[in-house]
Amino acid sequence: MKDDVKKQIESLREQIRRHDYLYYVLNDPEISDRQYDKLFSELQKLEQAHPELLIPDSPTQRVSEMPLEGFETVRHSVPMLSIDNTYNADELRAFDERVRRQLESSNYDYIVELKIDGLAISVRYENGRFLRAATRGNGEVGDDVTANVRTIRAVPLVLRDSERVPEVLEVRGEVFMPTAAFVELNRQREQAGESIFANPRNAAAGSLKLLDARITAQRHLSFCAYSTGEMSEPLANEHHETLKIFKKLGLPVNPHIKEAGDIKQVIEICLDWQEKKEQLDYQIDGMVIKVNRFDQRDILGATGRAPRWCISYKFPAERAQTKVESIDVQVGKSGILTPVANLTPVQLAGTTIKRASLHNFDELNRLDVRCGDTVVIEKAGEIIPQVIKVKKDLRPAGTKKFRVPEKCPNCGAKVEKDEQGVYIRCLNPECMGQLVERLKYFVGRGQMDIEHLGTALIEQLVDTGLVKDFSDIYKLEKNQLIELERMAEKNAQRVLDSIETSKKRPLWRFITALGIRHIGSQSAQILAEHFGSLEAIMNTSTEELNSVEQIGPKMAESVYDYFRNSANREVIERMLKAGIKPQNPKTRRSDKLAGKTIVVTGSLENFTRQQAEHAIRQAGGKASSSVSKKTDFVLAGSEPGSKLEKAMKLGVKIVNERKFLNMLK
Repeated sequence: MKDDVKKQIESLREQIRRHDYLYYVLNDPEISDRQYDKLFSELQKLEQAHPELLIPDSPTQRVSEMPLEGFETVRHSVPMLSIDNTYNADELRAFDERVRRQLESSNYDYIVELKIDGLAISVRYENGRFLRAATRGNGEVGDDVTANVRTIRAVPLVLRDSERVPEVLEVRGEVFMPTAAFVELNRQREQAGESIFANPRNAAAGSLKLLDARITAQRHLSFCAYSTGEMSEPLANEHHETLKIFKKLGLPVNPHIKEAGDIKQVIEICLDWQEKKEQLDYQIDGMVIKVNRFDQRDILGATGRAPRWCISYKFPAERAQTKVESIDVQVGKSGILTPVANLTPVQLAGTTIKRASLHNFDELNRLDVRCGDTVVIEKAGEIIPQVIKVKKDLRPAGTKKFRVPEKCPNCGAKVEKDEQGVYIRCLNPECMGQLVERLKYFVGRGQMDIEHLGTALIEQLVDTGLVKDFSDIYKLEKNQLIELERMAEKNAQRVLDSIETSKKRPLWRFITALGIRHIGSQSAQILAEHFGSLEAIMNTSTEELNSVEQIGPKMAESVYDYFRNSANREVIERMLKAGIKPQNPKTRRSDKLAGKTIVVTGSLENFTRQQAEHAIRQAGGKASSSVSKKTDFVLAGSEPGSKLEKAMKLGVKIVNERKFLNMLK
């Protein structure tokens, strides 16, 4: 019996560690918060019943695993603990009873805050100036995301009211993505054939993990401050007063924070927001309740995982039940076949849902969704509808398992599953379904940005045979457009004007628009900056492509193969003859660092890391992310990381910022 309990405990620990890794390290959770809490609670109960089996590294005794590699790490001087969850009013009352019992008093109050669905970070200010930002990570150690957080306009680089600013002030808060920005980002990613983010939290986390801060700047992230970390001197004696001081210092604080004199008021506030959360222009998944006075927090203390003076109230997920009327298969620009469920219209979180993506055929088979099934749908992040469960007890007799297509539903050509992947693709390069999607992507806002050339018009151009590839767009004439349905002369001229304007887009946007597999806007910018011209990219070797920072082997092979395809080269030549002139990146300003390979580490006074690396490239040098014997020198700022240690061991030259500036003169 004891061996069975031991095995059960070990299994639960392993499951929780795995889900911690997926959530905290990879930012890719597989289960809901409620399912995680159930596993955690089950483990706690078993360990309490069998204390002889408790071990120091159990998930109940400490925060989770190490952060991702690839970013320099930052150790939090004050740990960033997690928060325990509640799901109903009774659990909130139980929390309040524990607080009252431990304080031996009822003389306390609460602050109730919105639980924004984003990513917790710590921002360090010294002498009122932004110094560094780090993710929560495992609570003890996080990733240095300074360059990316600097791009968030809601985060002040210099604090106001300097007389009240402590010498050292760490501000904890939430980086999040507003709903409109999230929807637009997913639209762009879907057009690019990239996987879409499931919810705003994953989108915010993914944006902070980008290596190029320029891309992060385009993601329109925001920030709200809600607590402090290390401080050289306290700001106030209570939480609510601290938040008021934050606002005076120029730090954004959520405007919906409320004071509550007792747990009854807390519950009323939580239930009120549960009903009206859709009114917000960002996503929240609950509320956070905190004891206000800091001296009382000291008495209450914390467990190894979470403070006892704080609790969260999680809202139930938005779900609805409906029927699958049919299942369609859509063909994407890269030939990917995607199953989509057509649903009996149903209201969910204030919108009417008629369709839900089934993502891929592996997922469709796992759920075993069939036409006629009653299904439960949920809005992930309260935005994207997805089928999460089939009510098999309500399945009509005679339903049949959905057959995975053996031929493209659009052109009838053979399809094939990606090797070691989940996607099925149409292999016909002339598939009209793919052509329409490729053209929609090519003219999209993040690529060639050809206004007035929408989906309906593209479909007409393909159906009439006027456009068979990208180059045909630049051969269109007004008399051809006027003959199309709902196309007046004025509208035709607008289309032609937009096409003409698109001829001088930056090189990286042109490369992005081609829709090369594995190459999105970030990779296209890297290629454009490295090679400097379209001709150089088209004629480069796989060896040279593999040597480009942040271009992996799959990307390199994909780019090389694309430009070795004679049909692709012919289309590009026709576009160039039609007047397209992709604008090359600005040429470097000098050769002061020509031939030098340089690594940047630490915090600089006059540059972000990306700005320093850009300055290196502008001076003819190569900015590298890792130190080796081939490194000419390391540019070291304050608080450098392991790169400096490695440089010293290898005998690589170390240069400070002042000397670096002199080199550029």
